[in-house]
Amino acid sequence: MLSDRPSTRIFKPVASEPMTVLVADDDVLAAKVLEKTLRKWGFGVVRAKNGEEAWEQIERRGLRLAILDWMMPKMDGVQLCRKVRRKKRATYTYIILLTARDYFDDIIRGLSAGADDYMTKPVNLLELKARLQTGLRILGLEDKLLVSRQEIKDLAAHDSLTGLWNRSSILEFLEDELDKSRRERSSIGVIMIDVDHFKRINDTFGHAVGDQVLTRIANCLKVNIRRYNKIGRYGGDEMVVVLPDCQSSHLEKIAERLRVSVARQRFKTERGILKVTISCGGATSESFHHITLRQLLQASDKALYEAKAKGRNLVVMFKPGRAKKRTKSV
Repeated sequence: MLSDRPSTRIFKPVASEPMTVLVADDDVLAAKVLEKTLRKWGFGVVRAKNGEEAWEQIERRGLRLAILDWMMPKMDGVQLCRKVRRKKRATYTYIILLTARDYFDDIIRGLSAGADDYMTKPVNLLELKARLQTGLRILGLEDKLLVSRQEIKDLAAHDSLTGLWNRSSILEFLEDELDKSRRERSSIGVIMIDVDHFKRINDTFGHAVGDQVLTRIANCLKVNIRRYNKIGRYGGDEMVVVLPDCQSSHLEKIAERLRVSVARQRFKTERGILKVTISCGGATSESFHHITLRQLLQASDKALYEAKAKGRNLVVMFKPGRAKKRTKSV
């Protein structure tokens, strides 16, 4: 015969860290018994003595497992279930509703309000443990689904070859940062980058080597920009760097650092070691009274064209009416 005594064996939740359970019950003694039992099973526990406190804990801590008493002051368990389900949340909260009511209509009412499970008092602890395991399995499946969804989202937002943001993603980021710069009256910088003589690399060594060169250049550039800056593949061998809150003088220094970082590299490919350079064209929104995304891209592209026309392996900053050339140093 099975005993109702709680097992002292540590219960290990599916999650990478012990899952925290909300125990919401205005019966202090019953809440203490539940807390002691849950801690023996390996759970963390947060307690609330009424429905409003329980809601605050769920909101503040993002709790995903909750044991709610039906009858509570300020907000009962059924009302709280409805409130939790109405709120759009990134993750799901699995709710077990406890009550002395055992009529069929009451059970339907509790489940219809959004409870995932229903137990009558006094609670059979072994049964509660089994139901919590079911809740953990469901939350574990949700975690896997969220991870898969995020992986798909990341794949859709990144260039498959270089791992950089793809064209649509980097333009979306630029659009958002440009709107933000207008609101905050700050400057945003853009660096357009082109691999020098990339067609010659493809024609001489083949497209497989060209792909290797692009990937290695992308990796080189990524480690030379800050976390809050973004770099994307604009198309072909062109890449674009977006730098929020960046003045023209600072942008030129960053572009030069990127140029030098690539020029100093010796890129290992299946056809041997290659020395590759890049040209950079930079533009900032501070050069314009009001600038659109298209105009900012056109300005940086114009500066890039100037850099290529003047010998490549250069950084040129866009200036209205003229371009500023930087001396080739390598």
